Amino acid sequence: MIKALNTASTGMKAQQTNMDTIANNIANVSTFGFKKARAEFEDLLYHTEKEPGAQTGANSVSPTGVQVGLGVKTAAIKSDFAQGSTKITKNPFDIEIQGPGFFPVQVGDGQIAYTRDGAFRKGPGGKIVDKNGHAIQPEIVIPPTAAGVEISPNGQVSIINGVNTVPQNVGQIQLVNFVNPAGLKNIGRNLFVPSPGSGVPQQGAPGQNGLGYVAQGQIETSNVNIVDEMVNMITSQRAYETNSKVIQAADQMLQYMNNLR
Repeated sequence: MIKALNTASTGMKAQQTNMDTIANNIANVSTFGFKKARAEFEDLLYHTEKEPGAQTGANSVSPTGVQVGLGVKTAAIKSDFAQGSTKITKNPFDIEIQGPGFFPVQVGDGQIAYTRDGAFRKGPGGKIVDKNGHAIQPEIVIPPTAAGVEISPNGQVSIINGVNTVPQNVGQIQLVNFVNPAGLKNIGRNLFVPSPGSGVPQQGAPGQNGLGYVAQGQIETSNVNIVDEMVNMITSQRAYETNSKVIQAADQMLQYMNNLR
């Protein structure tokens, strides 16, 4: 029985996954702190008709074998945590991580999640929160009397109460990093949670233990390169189309076999 039908169908399925990944990258080209992903594939088991190095004579072996591949499957979808471009906003609560690290925030169920999206704001109670109201951890509260907010590169948050007053420290931003950030689990809303593949969170002040510094008044944009994604999209489309033609050709071959007299 011809195996090309099933093999080509696995190729089409793989390219569907590839296109889904590319589509998500393009859709999030304007998402702050978004990290593009890449689909990775691996070949399936082989049908072995003759082992490589099999004995072919009294004193000879086959230099190659006869192994027919049975297709492809998706092995992983890996996030690329390369630094995105910087957008200057001059908003005092926009914070960019320059280098490795994540902001820890507390989500609704009390769990700590991690994000690269530094578009923070002041909540109703004065807490620094993200766009979904998740408070940065440890919590930092800005008093209502504050006339200005200053955030140093090492994460110290200070407020200014008047023109000639000395800045008053009200908190310290902490960053978290992982041994394998690509192993983090995406849960949407620009948030990640740890998994056995990422390792345990390692927390510290910005600039310490390999963590990046923070910059106030600017924000990290998506690291998606729209030109690269367009090229990848065309390549995936052509691969999908070619696999479909393989199925058509294999189907015609089976028709020829059925019509034999």
